[in-house]
Amino acid sequence: MKNLIIMCMLSIASFAILACNNTSKSSTTNTDTTGIINPSSAAMSTTAKGGVDPKTTASVKEMVGNYLQLKNALTKDNSSDAATAGKALSTGFAKLDQSLLTTTQKKSFTDIADDAKEMAGHIGMSGGKLPHQREHFDMLSKDMYDLVKLFGAAQPLFVDHCPMYNDKKGAVWLSETKEIKNPYMGSGMSTCGTIQEELK
Repeated sequence: MKNLIIMCMLSIASFAILACNNTSKSSTTNTDTTGIINPSSAAMSTTAKGGVDPKTTASVKEMVGNYLQLKNALTKDNSSDAATAGKALSTGFAKLDQSLLTTTQKKSFTDIADDAKEMAGHIGMSGGKLPHQREHFDMLSKDMYDLVKLFGAAQPLFVDHCPMYNDKKGAVWLSETKEIKNPYMGSGMSTCGTIQEELK
């Protein structure tokens, strides 16, 4: 009888340990392959793309184009062109017709746009201040990643990662080419980085 009680207690203890291990695995933070922690990214990626209005697609395509111009200006250490592209991108977020969005798309877009408009606006007002523009570009790139996940980009994009930026904390950016041209390091270390993901 004593052995039976001991065996039962061991079985219960084993079950409790297994249950705890399974719980900890299922409650991990949702981190995508870029290292961007975004608990809503899974919900966002299932919301859109298939049900996106063509006018919204055109607006997003224009915003992605402005973002890529900004990125390319930073790779060339061209603060003036980066400021121009930043202003255009900020305007693009402001003028997207939200009446064409579903309720879920609208909520996700608002969450993205509030921050992205501010970051792009700061870049636009910071001509001649490359380090400051790059700080805002870091945050803007995360927003643009979420925007593309939500609506698509109407073109293939690559998510690139620079391990050196921000005291080696790293940063991501979106690129239209496989060739690494680093907007954070500019001409000093233009080829520093790796492709982490392809967005189609």
